[in-house]
Amino acid sequence: NNALVLATELQQLGVRLVSGGTDNHLVLVDLTGIGVTGREAEETLGRTGIVVNRDSIPFVDTRSPRITSGIRLGTPAVTSRGFGAEEMKHIASLVVKVITNISDLDIQKQVSQEVSQLCSRFAVPGIDD
Repeated sequence: NNALVLATELQQLGVRLVSGGTDNHLVLVDLTGIGVTGREAEETLGRTGIVVNRDSIPFVDTRSPRITSGIRLGTPAVTSRGFGAEEMKHIASLVVKVITNISDLDIQKQVSQEVSQLCSRFAVPGIDD
């Protein structure tokens, strides 16, 4: 299960997950301990080619729904392309690299290149086939 691998790797890299993990295809990350808003993470990760959604942290989020204290990662798109456990671990490391260095443009450029290289190895169903 790609979401489980992603969740486990994020936790091993020191990221707090809402509900302590995942039971489905989604992973909800609590960014409060990192000091980054969901909006900052969503926009910065998006510039590197990693698409996430900002999301409120249930019961504790004091930020507006436009800002939030969390992000949601989903695995259906990468799973349908054929990504597996090793790729999920790589994605987790890239996410952590970006969100823990949110203002570092050099890291954003490096991660963007890694994302492009990773994605080039897997076809997009319905487009590349």
